Amino acid sequence: MAPKGREEKQGAPSPCAACKLLRRRCAQDCVFAPYFPADEPQKFANVHKVFGASNVNKMLQELPVQQRGDAVSSMVYEANARVRDPVYGCVGAISSLQQQIDVLQTQLALAQAEVVHLKVRQTTSFSHHGLSPASPSNSGSPSSKLMGSQARPFFDMDMTVDQASFGETMWSSSL
Repeated sequence: MAPKGREEKQGAPSPCAACKLLRRRCAQDCVFAPYFPADEPQKFANVHKVFGASNVNKMLQELPVQQRGDAVSSMVYEANARVRDPVYGCVGAISSLQQQIDVLQTQLALAQAEVVHLKVRQTTSFSHHGLSPASPSNSGSPSSKLMGSQARPFFDMDMTVDQASFGETMWSSSL
C-alpha cells in the first residue's frame, strides 16, 4: 500500500503535490508527501508561493513528526490568507473577527441595559400601583399595602441611544 499522500498508478506511486509542482521525483521518504497529497495541488501551490519550498522543507525537517501536521495546517491557513489578502494575511481576518466581536459586545451591552431599564420600569409600575413584584398585594397584609404605597422611586431612568456613535449610552435622570 502506498504511503499517505501517494496514489498508485499502474504500480508506480504518483508524486505528491509538492514534487509534482517542483517537477522532481518523489522519494519514498519525501517530507512533503504525507501533508500535500497529489489530489490537492493548490494546497502546496499556495504554501510554496508564500513560504517557498526550501523554507517549508527546513521547517518540517526541524519539527518532530508529531507536530508537522499542525505546522502544515498553520502554513496552509496563512498561505491561503496571504493569497486572499497579500498585505495583512491572517492578521486581516483576525482583525475583522475582532471588529465583529466588538460590535456584538456593544449590542449585548445595549440589550442588557434595556433589560435593566425594563426591570426598573416594571418595579416602578408596581410601586405606583401599590404592588410589589416580589410579594403580590393579594396577601391581604396591611403592612404590604403600606410598604407598597410608600415605595416611590426617587427618580425614573430613561436610556437614550445615540445612533451615530452606536453603543454609547446615556442615562438621563428625571426627578
